[in-house]
Amino acid sequence: MNDYSESLLVHFRRSEALKQEAIGFPSFDLNLRQLCDLELLLNRAFYPLDGYLDQADYQSVLSQMRLTDNTVWPMPICLDVTGKIANTLKTGAKLGLNDQEGFLLAILTISDIWQPDKKMEAAAIFGTADAKLHPGVKNLYENTNEWYVGGTLEGISLPIHYDFKEIRLSPAETHRRFSLNGWRHVIGFHTDAYLHCAHKEMILKAARDAGANIFLQPVAGLDHPGNLDHYTHVRCYQEFIKKFPRNMISLGLLPLASRGAGPREALWQAIIKRNFGCTHFLVADDHGDPFASHLDKDNFYLAGVAQKLVKQYEDEIGIKMVAEEKMVYVEDQAQYVPLKEVSNDMGMKTISSSELQRRLENGLEIPDWFSYPEVVSELRRAFPPRSKQGFTIFITGLSGSGKSTLAKVLMVKFLEMRDRPVTLLDGDIVRKNLSSELSFSKEHRNLNITRIGFVASEITKNGGIALCAPIAPYEESRQANRELISKCGGYIEVYMATPLEVCEQRDRKGLYAKARAGKIPGFTGVSDPYTPPSTAEITIDTSEMTPAEAAQEVLLYLEEQGYIR
Repeated sequence: MNDYSESLLVHFRRSEALKQEAIGFPSFDLNLRQLCDLELLLNRAFYPLDGYLDQADYQSVLSQMRLTDNTVWPMPICLDVTGKIANTLKTGAKLGLNDQEGFLLAILTISDIWQPDKKMEAAAIFGTADAKLHPGVKNLYENTNEWYVGGTLEGISLPIHYDFKEIRLSPAETHRRFSLNGWRHVIGFHTDAYLHCAHKEMILKAARDAGANIFLQPVAGLDHPGNLDHYTHVRCYQEFIKKFPRNMISLGLLPLASRGAGPREALWQAIIKRNFGCTHFLVADDHGDPFASHLDKDNFYLAGVAQKLVKQYEDEIGIKMVAEEKMVYVEDQAQYVPLKEVSNDMGMKTISSSELQRRLENGLEIPDWFSYPEVVSELRRAFPPRSKQGFTIFITGLSGSGKSTLAKVLMVKFLEMRDRPVTLLDGDIVRKNLSSELSFSKEHRNLNITRIGFVASEITKNGGIALCAPIAPYEESRQANRELISKCGGYIEVYMATPLEVCEQRDRKGLYAKARAGKIPGFTGVSDPYTPPSTAEITIDTSEMTPAEAAQEVLLYLEEQGYIR
């Protein structure tokens, strides 16, 4: 038996011993964000960390971007748990860490349990404690549990991935690959965006200036395995690297739960790239900004601060900062040139991300100077024209406003077209078949609406038409559905603005009369409020038009937006 086989046998026996030991103590199932952190702790991408930060290291990272031993580390990595779980734990005890199916991945020996000041953490990490200003703060407040646990880890198994296993490389594997290829200098490029011709020219220029090979390491999103966008991203990256000379570029996925912390994020990613064997790191002037790709919002952090911070610490962390240099296509020269070299008399051309989306949605040409045909082909497969996409029509309004009637008329119209499967999710039907155990409390009403949204998102994702017609009185559940379903296809909200008195006149079941007599508590429009939508695409008052006319309003909008031909 060789040394490698012996080491595997020792590791296997140790893992089996830990599994047996774990039977006697509590365990905790990690969410997707926590699984990402655990994987990068176990594979040493988060070196020098050997587990979750204790309270002293946590406080030091917030205040100084250093561990207590003075090592640069800008991001708090702690295991967050609920108060119920925290009350069952104690320092010195062990906690099993499982994936979402209950499979044991690691054992945590607890060194600290504490309740952090989230506002202080937000201000230190993101530069603001206002959740309305920064999505990272909102995520910290709403999606991070209230207690933190620190301690050292003993790994049993890395989280299991079934997708793109050949490019899910650990730091040990990338070091080995670079060594076998004879790569002494490697520039790391971190991305979560689609890459086109300008990106290739930018990366090549940075590599030439640094005298380095290239390690393209995009983020493997938290949304998969159900998110088709993840697979499209990776397939596009695989086509993208084929446009480089051979033995110049390598591709690997990074299971990182990004925080969007701007300069701290950039410094954190630089340390991670160093751990993967990179000697240089390409940093954008808006690196780590949560709004960097949002055309309708200004960036949160000042331009260039991320580059300055990585540059400030590059000697100490052992990786050189390379400033990302934007490239643009100059038609007169038929080539890409650095933006800073473009004069006013040059014919500069560009396509924004919103324009690219418009062209994809409408099946329009995407020129070869902008992107590669193979990348565009992958994009077209994942993002077909709107006329071939699934979509949801979400009809909301008071009881008696005409929701169900409109939904039934639209269902007939779509069935006549015969180009997509159609599903009607009427409020009463859903209550009977999907939410029969729910009451009419605000919490249960919101839960009922989000259940409808989940079913509609699956229909939309698979190219069908979902017609939803619940009352849906509260804005928060409607907005949650908009966010969920918009990732899968079209989302059109129709507000039935029929006045309350008209709805009462139409009430054949006598529900309004019973509600006003106090026989039906919590009835929307009488003893429970209805909040009109703030972002409805279509508003219809059926006291002024027939059902056929209302349906025609919706169909005309769909035709204008390209969903039907």
